[in-house]
Amino acid sequence: MKTNDYIKYVTQQFVSYVDTSSEERKAQKEERKANKLPFTYRWFGLIPFAIIQAFNVNRKKSK
Repeated sequence: MKTNDYIKYVTQQFVSYVDTSSEERKAQKEERKANKLPFTYRWFGLIPFAIIQAFNVNRKKSK
């Protein structure tokens, strides 16, 4: 990517950011947070997530 292309891209992103209202930005941020995967799944994969889910199922069955 050439320098001019990069500057054009950054400028477009900045202008689109400035054009959106603060309420829209906050709503987008909350939506991203809601769609984010749990920490253990993101960093360590599926195995810790599966173990946690198994413990939760066993805990619910025992109640």
